Amino acid sequence: MSPVLELRGVCASYGPFRALFGVSLAVEASGSLALLGSNGAGKTTVARVASGLVVPTSGSVLVDGEDLTGARPHQYARAGVAHAPEGRSVFATLTVAENLRLSFRRTHGASGLSSALDRAYDLFPQLGNRRSQMAGTLSGGEQRMLSMARVLVNPPKLLIADEPSLGLAPIIIDEVYQSLRAIREAGTAVLIVEQQVGHALQLCDRTAVLGHGAVEWEGPADEATDVMVGQMFSTVEDG
Repeated sequence: MSPVLELRGVCASYGPFRALFGVSLAVEASGSLALLGSNGAGKTTVARVASGLVVPTSGSVLVDGEDLTGARPHQYARAGVAHAPEGRSVFATLTVAENLRLSFRRTHGASGLSSALDRAYDLFPQLGNRRSQMAGTLSGGEQRMLSMARVLVNPPKLLIADEPSLGLAPIIIDEVYQSLRAIREAGTAVLIVEQQVGHALQLCDRTAVLGHGAVEWEGPADEATDVMVGQMFSTVEDG
């Protein structure tokens, strides 16, 4: 069986600035990969390449064995890739329910809407309690949950969650990761881009450590802590 996502020798740039150098990694079907590294290592660029938001300058991106290199983001979405970007991507002047309805109808029309909303509220119970509340009045953690629920309302093969804990209180981070665990246990593959190492390693079965735009290490999540400590010491010495 092909991995749900595979990057082969991917290089990427922003104008003259080279962000990725030959990145190769894979997420197996129903598997989970934590992409870790210091700030500026290139993690978000990997997430954007994996969802079609950034086109590689070389290398290839495969989804379920199909080469989607150079395809547009909506083609990645149709192939089953859902990207929850860093931050809070919500429509502030719409209610929670309206945000979810809009996301569903954009892709599939009205058919099956009720069950899709129920699924989203099961994954994020706090949103169910606030379905009539304006998204702009939610707490930061609730807006982050809504941002993820919006991309999950159409069940994907792969969820890419970019910095899901960014700017959140510890208790809210725990709740977000409980939902991510439920998503994984339901059979959705997960790629977590994180700086919060502990939560990501508890959730995922494999880890890739990124440094200066290249994969420095990949292996089982339970072996990654020592690698991350070594990377931190190396960064301090380089500074």
